[in-house]
Amino acid sequence: MDTGFDRLDAAGFLQIWQHFDADDNGYIEGKELDEFFRHMMKKLSPKEKITEEKVKRLKQRFMSAYDVTADGKLQIQELANMILPEDENFLLVFRREAPLDNSVDFMKIWRKYDVDCSGYISAQELKAFLEDLFKMHHKQVSPTKLEEYTDTMMKIFDKNKDGRLDLNDMARILALEENFLIQFQMDASSKEERKRDFEKIFNHYDVSKNGTLEGVEVDGFVKDMMGLVRPDMTAPELDKLRVIMLRHCDVNKDGKIQRNELALCLGIKP
Repeated sequence: MDTGFDRLDAAGFLQIWQHFDADDNGYIEGKELDEFFRHMMKKLSPKEKITEEKVKRLKQRFMSAYDVTADGKLQIQELANMILPEDENFLLVFRREAPLDNSVDFMKIWRKYDVDCSGYISAQELKAFLEDLFKMHHKQVSPTKLEEYTDTMMKIFDKNKDGRLDLNDMARILALEENFLIQFQMDASSKEERKRDFEKIFNHYDVSKNGTLEGVEVDGFVKDMMGLVRPDMTAPELDKLRVIMLRHCDVNKDGKIQRNELALCLGIKP
């Protein structure tokens, strides 16, 4: 389909998208769609008169071709795959994969690329992340392009514009799914329900399935546990809370949290 969007690059596309997808849920719908297409037409054809009929026609063309589920929503990857050339679709490679559903996996990535353990991802560290990502997807990217992509990512996801990414910025890039612990209300459950919920929780964070939480498994649990009350927690804050949790829960002082230790810490009795 000829859309006339050939002048749009990935950075411009994502900046426009984020303006309309304010809650970062990956799609826009309803009246937002009309505003989205109107804005796109104004940006790409500033001298052309934009009429409601033209907006409606463009919207219908897009939706009939790409709203496969007929739910009246446009997903970010559907639109990007149609509008952007392959070499400008790099920002959405994260969204094409299944989003991370475990904070342990997220923290594993965070620890790997926060090389200096500063609690933030610098531009240089972000570049290393992108370089590895492209290699994983077998994409050849020149050093110049890699610098350009890194700069674009920093501009888009660095919300407070301090030249580095915090824990929450990185979670947005990696499309980390909703906090796993939100579904549980252990203080409002019966004893049997609390024990059942505890097993689900422990098994979720015990990614290695060895009966203990250690390393990034503890990180992931602390991130989600504290995220229930402090969703904007920073990595330095997480590190402090991790130390506190180990102090209270790691009874045998082996640097790990055994199943029975976490149960005791959470007030779950056998």
